[in-house]
Amino acid sequence: MCGRFVRHTNVQTLARLLDTLNTIELPESYNVAPSMPVLAARTDREGNRELAALRWGLIPYWAKDPAVAYRTINARAETVDSKPAFREPFKHRRCLIPADGFYEWQKTDSGKQPYYIALESGEPMFFAGLWDRWRHGEEPIESCTIITCAANDALQTLHDRMPVQIEPADFACWLDPDASSDDLKSLLTVRDYATAVWPVSRTVNKPANDTAENIQPLDRER
Repeated sequence: MCGRFVRHTNVQTLARLLDTLNTIELPESYNVAPSMPVLAARTDREGNRELAALRWGLIPYWAKDPAVAYRTINARAETVDSKPAFREPFKHRRCLIPADGFYEWQKTDSGKQPYYIALESGEPMFFAGLWDRWRHGEEPIESCTIITCAANDALQTLHDRMPVQIEPADFACWLDPDASSDDLKSLLTVRDYATAVWPVSRTVNKPANDTAENIQPLDRER
C-alpha cells in the first residue's frame, strides 16, 4: 500500500524530466494524503504529454458516489487490468505520478512507527498511476490511483506492498495510448532499487503536518 508520499522537487524540473509541453502551479508537499491534489503526467487527446493536478483516490466515470475514492487510492498490479474500477483506465488513461519519497508504517510495541523511503541517489521516483474523469457532480472531478506491487527485499520488513516505479526509459511505453496489455503488465513488476530508509517523527501521522521536518531522520535517543 502507498498511503502517503512526498513531492518537493519543483514542477518546472519535473516538467523537464517528464518532457511535458506545459507546466502548472502546484505547491510542494511533505505529506501528500488521499483526497489531496497530486501532480501527474499523462497523454492528452492530441497525443502530447501534459501535466495535470489530479485528486488522489480514483473515482470511476460510472460511479454513483464519489466516496468510492477512499477505497481506490491504490490499485494492485496483479489485478489492475480486471478490476471494474481500474480496467478501463488501465487501457486508456494511464499516468505517471512523481514523488521524492513515500512513507510506510511498521508495527512496534509502542505503536506504529513511520519510515521514509527514498532513492539513495536523491532523484525523484515516478509511480505508475491511472486516472479517470467523473462527470456526475456540479463540476467534473479528475482523480487518480497509484499502482502497487509486492514489496522488494529492502522493504518487506515494513510492508508487503510498495508503489510500482516506472523508469524514464519506460515513460513512453507507459503513456502510449496504443501500448499492448502485455507490454504494460511487464512494467508492473517488483524491482530492486538502491533505497534509503529511515524512521521519522510520528507527526507525519496527521496530514495537516506538512513541513520538511517530516522527512528528517528520527533521533532515537530523544
